[in-house]
Amino acid sequence: VAFVYTKKRSEFGKHCKFTNGETQILESILPTDIYDENYLQRNPVVTGIDTTPYYSETEVNTERVVMKNTSMQHIEGGWPKDVDFTEQSDVKRYRKKVEKDEDYQYAMKTLVPMVERCMKQNNTVNIYEEYFDYETKHYSEPPFAMGLAVFRDPSPVTRSATSVNWHPDGGKLAVSYAVKTFQDERLSKMPSSSYIWDVTNSNKPIVELISSSPLTCLRYNHKSSDTLVGGSYNGTISYYDLRKPNGPAGKCRPTECSLVEKSHHDPVSDVFWVSSKTGHQCVSLSTDGTMLWWDTRKLDEPIDSLILDADGKGGGMRLGGSSMEYSTEAGPTKFLIGTEQGIVMSVNLRNKKTNNGITIFDTGAGKHHGPIRTIQRNPTHNKYFVTVGDWSARIWSEDMKTPIITTPYQSSVMTSGCWSPTRAGLFYITRSDGVLDIWDIGHSQNEVAYSHKVSDTSLSSISIEGNSQGGGKLVAVGDANGIVSLLEVCDSLAQPQPNEKSSVNAIFERESKREKNLEVREREMKRAKAQEEERRKREEDRSEDDADDNESEMLRRLEEDFFAAIKSEND
Repeated sequence: VAFVYTKKRSEFGKHCKFTNGETQILESILPTDIYDENYLQRNPVVTGIDTTPYYSETEVNTERVVMKNTSMQHIEGGWPKDVDFTEQSDVKRYRKKVEKDEDYQYAMKTLVPMVERCMKQNNTVNIYEEYFDYETKHYSEPPFAMGLAVFRDPSPVTRSATSVNWHPDGGKLAVSYAVKTFQDERLSKMPSSSYIWDVTNSNKPIVELISSSPLTCLRYNHKSSDTLVGGSYNGTISYYDLRKPNGPAGKCRPTECSLVEKSHHDPVSDVFWVSSKTGHQCVSLSTDGTMLWWDTRKLDEPIDSLILDADGKGGGMRLGGSSMEYSTEAGPTKFLIGTEQGIVMSVNLRNKKTNNGITIFDTGAGKHHGPIRTIQRNPTHNKYFVTVGDWSARIWSEDMKTPIITTPYQSSVMTSGCWSPTRAGLFYITRSDGVLDIWDIGHSQNEVAYSHKVSDTSLSSISIEGNSQGGGKLVAVGDANGIVSLLEVCDSLAQPQPNEKSSVNAIFERESKREKNLEVREREMKRAKAQEEERRKREEDRSEDDADDNESEMLRRLEEDFFAAIKSEND
């Protein structure tokens, strides 16, 4: 049945007008049985109907972009073949020839006025001028931190990230991996490689540092950022020069390595580059109770050594070094040592004639109840330093033998810590329950300013980027499973507050003065107690003397009575 509906072209686009009309039958088809022979009747008839729409499940994944760092060598060009640009005489002769050329003179006369006008405009208007000085109150919002990337140890064996060190220019992380548990089953099959990561690429490390023994600590040289020094589990020292890989692509072998018999007898706890004219000297610390100084150009044997003993004369109990601090701003000959016994030591090589330059801090109630995991000077006020160990962190002053500030004891062991490089009163603490605590001395000395859950396992190391633009915001935290988490903290935890340096210094001086007053009071009490004991002893001696005199007098009288009685009997 077909019905043709036609409409004029002139009526296209107009609205339809519906009207009521009579019903018309266009076609009528009556039932018939003439087609029955062509069909076979089905009885019963079962038909299934499903109205559910059909869906197709597919997965799409973009291709991973592999980034690779390459170098470019630039060679000065543009010189004619007959001119040797390394010879100054040829260069001067060629320049005089060019300067006399008319085309060169015309080009210079055309370009110089334009450049001069642009320079005058730049000098007239300071495009970097800040017209409004905004003083933002960062504490108006609660502090926070967010994760940026995760760097996983490529090794199949689970190892701990024992140390994390930032590149002096930022952007790279040197991470050492090792298992420091005594007599662990993994030691026999533990890989010895450590890695350098690019913070923009967490998929693959950019350099693999190969060593004969797993590295327990690793540190960049700030004078030459292409060199590193590392301490190993077997006590040896390794020197790496990234400009001389000495290995396959992406791998770097040690340029120099110390001998086992001339090195430490325990794993190296920490290593630092020290101030020197050549920039190749470093110092290492170990739990065997020795400090060794090295020249990385020749690591056959140490150039100097120092035994860490309790009395500083070599005859006392040797203390195992667990952490070390060195800062050229505090003095090129000053070192701070944290020991396994929880005692803080100060080493000054200028006073080496007196007790080998060793000064012992408080060994009583002020010391830690376990190994000192971290010891670090305040970057703004170098006279004060923080120690992290057992369940608390303590702030000390070089002028005092006891801590001036002690944090409340926490429920879990503290494993490492560091000061903020940008804020004078802020320091970070890592704990064995995977939590990162941030303490703000200027805000509160008894409460944590902010806590962030980083991992489900124990945290082992921490480092903060502090030398690049916007430093103090990127925090790298390593854990016991070899995972390094990169965090970015908010501006209130990174940017210095107004008058923060002076206020924190005032807090330190106030606490130091209070501690001095307590020490003076304690000495007075001890002196008074000693005087009271001495007075009591004198009274006891006097009473004993009086008793002796009375006894002798009684004996004398008895003797006189006895002899008088005998004389009377004889008479």
